[in-house]
Amino acid sequence: MTDQQPLPPLHTPRSLIVTFYGAYGRGGARHAPGRPVPIAALIRLLGAVGVDSPSVRSAVSRLKRRGLLVAGRTAGGAAGYGLSDAARQLLDDGDRRIYGRVPARTAGGWLLAVFSVPEEERHKRHLLRSRLARLGFGTAAPGVWIAPAHVHDETRHTLQRLGLAPYVDLFKGSHLGFEPTAEAVGRWWDLDALAAQHRAFLTAHEPVLRRWARRRVVPPREAYRDYLLALDSWRHLPYADPGLPGGLLPDDWPGARSARVFAALHTRLREAGARFVAGELA
Repeated sequence: MTDQQPLPPLHTPRSLIVTFYGAYGRGGARHAPGRPVPIAALIRLLGAVGVDSPSVRSAVSRLKRRGLLVAGRTAGGAAGYGLSDAARQLLDDGDRRIYGRVPARTAGGWLLAVFSVPEEERHKRHLLRSRLARLGFGTAAPGVWIAPAHVHDETRHTLQRLGLAPYVDLFKGSHLGFEPTAEAVGRWWDLDALAAQHRAFLTAHEPVLRRWARRRVVPPREAYRDYLLALDSWRHLPYADPGLPGGLLPDDWPGARSARVFAALHTRLREAGARFVAGELA
């Protein structure tokens, strides 16, 4: 593979940079630098997944303005970029969903978020809705959002960090009717749209897994490219789909299959990809 290979659709330079730092740029894991990544190395590493140098520099500038990346110097004095404390916290929060996805149990109950935002602060209403959606909440009624109860701690932490907690009340409970819960879930979430996202992931990455299953050798550069693209596709799915109880989903639900495919790619490719990253940073 050459650095000129075109970037696959649906992957943006900014998203891929965030994905790279989440996978290999935090420290605390084998081969992860935990220090500023030299901009020259970052350009090479993103070039391996089809991003050209101007796009990397532009995306880094936007992430720096958003407070996610901070400029620094490597041990050798080269200019580079590392994660801000806020970005590191965001990535740490996401690990449980992205790498440790466990479907909810029906007996676990539901979390309700009921909010009211004054009209003069309607920009916070938009932020609140977008954050609840990103946490996987469905809409039960205007101003009433619902999710499996297991997302409580993450929801609480997120709302407090964004200063939105004063506008929200959280409740845990059971669904008591009047329609069957499985039918209600179909109103609270757009299950067709969620299933389409899972199938798109499978269409793109299940053939990749099959190819790797036939190979005995795992070249680090190829492993890095395929893993980073799979992770960049996958990491959004556990937020759109909060891991609803299986008994409330259609029989042909593709979510469990897509989770197995990502887990297999992670097991097969991540460490080999880390060796490629280490070589580029050496």
